Amino acid sequence: MTVTAEREARAVGKHHHGSPRRPRTRDSYALFLLPGVLAFLLVIVVPFAMNTGVSFTDWQGVGTPDWSGLANYRELLDDSEFWASFRHSLFMVVAMAAVPTVIGLVLAAALFDFVGKHFGSRTAAVLRACFYLPQVLPIAVAGIVWSWILAPDNGSLNELLQAVGLGSWQQDWLGDPDIALYSVMGVMVWVQIGFPLVVFMAGLQRVDPQLYEAAELDGAGWWRRFWHITLPQIRPEIHVVLTWCTIAALKVFGAVYVLTKGGPGGATNVPSYFSFTTFFEKTQVGYGAAISTVLTVIILLLALVGLRLQTRAEDAEEGLRT
Repeated sequence: MTVTAEREARAVGKHHHGSPRRPRTRDSYALFLLPGVLAFLLVIVVPFAMNTGVSFTDWQGVGTPDWSGLANYRELLDDSEFWASFRHSLFMVVAMAAVPTVIGLVLAAALFDFVGKHFGSRTAAVLRACFYLPQVLPIAVAGIVWSWILAPDNGSLNELLQAVGLGSWQQDWLGDPDIALYSVMGVMVWVQIGFPLVVFMAGLQRVDPQLYEAAELDGAGWWRRFWHITLPQIRPEIHVVLTWCTIAALKVFGAVYVLTKGGPGGATNVPSYFSFTTFFEKTQVGYGAAISTVLTVIILLLALVGLRLQTRAEDAEEGLRT
């Protein structure tokens, strides 16, 4: 018995030591991450490093750059046009982040609570797609259409005002320095509103329906259910939307380029377009690179703050569940 048991133990040991080892799963994961890391380095890190290096030079785009140190950044501090473009960006943040978030919240709750329950989920999905359509349209196409609508002569908006007896309200919507920025803001609200709506409707689907049923049995109306249940439950989605839309507002370029080209008289100029014109039209390459570097750093810091707030919101929600 003893000899037989020893032979079996040896056979098992040989079979165990002779079997091939399984490949490490973590090492295989690194292979899948490698293409993304290389693309990130080539498309983002390397161009940003090159742009930052150019921002420390005085260069016209040809010849050898002359090292100027922090001269471009010191010039930015005294450039009134640069600070005006950032003030315009704050207006864009209102138009592309604050207003669409509020409207998107109300529309998402209305489509989810009222339209979906009374007219079916298919009707709610069709309306959601209609609101999201401006996000799918190329900004060049949307900008050209809106330039036709807002044209001072024979524009659709002015013609409509004339038809309903409000001819005194007709304006040069994109050519008047006093209202051009607000006209662009209105267009950007229309463009941006679909993104918060889709995100919030997706977030509402994970909210426990029993919370709404209990609140409704207690006599809570739609507004109280929206304020005390909907908003706290989708707080992470709100942070995502605000962060994403604010970043989009800070780097907006296409709409300004198509609608106004920063005019009239710089009334709609924003940092991205200001950097573009400085870089390519004025051929002040070093100064334009400094503008874009400052804008990139601001966006990165804002993204980090947004991620931090989102993490806190998720931790707080997890704590409430446990």
